[in-house]
Amino acid sequence: MKILVINGVNLNLTGSREQDIYGEETLEEIDAQLEAFAAEKGHTLAFFQSNIEGELCTAIQEAEGRYDGIVLNAGAYSHYSIAIRDTIAAVRVPVVEVHMSNILAREDFRRCSVLADVCKGTVLGFGKKSYFLAFESFFL
Repeated sequence: MKILVINGVNLNLTGSREQDIYGEETLEEIDAQLEAFAAEKGHTLAFFQSNIEGELCTAIQEAEGRYDGIVLNAGAYSHYSIAIRDTIAAVRVPVVEVHMSNILAREDFRRCSVLADVCKGTVLGFGKKSYFLAFESFFL
């Protein structure tokens, strides 16, 4: 199986930004661990990160026919990006939404995901392990 891991806005700052919420490991370190985990199981991962909403939409569109699934942490775009939501709805590749923090226990504006209803599922609140659980969800 080939999975695309997409990380959105500000996730490039993981490891230095709000360490009490997102941890001390960088996104690159988390990606490397996830890639090794997938390889042990005979699967391939590709990674993409952008702070630009349209680039995230393009990456989702281009995944069609190239990947078996997408693990998506859209960051703050999860709470208001109708463009990303519509893109997920427009493609046939399944998407699992990821949040490292428990968005339901945070500020009011973070408690809603406009992406959730068009995703295969959502994993939240388990720090970097949320990515691993999202990856494994494709095999349930």
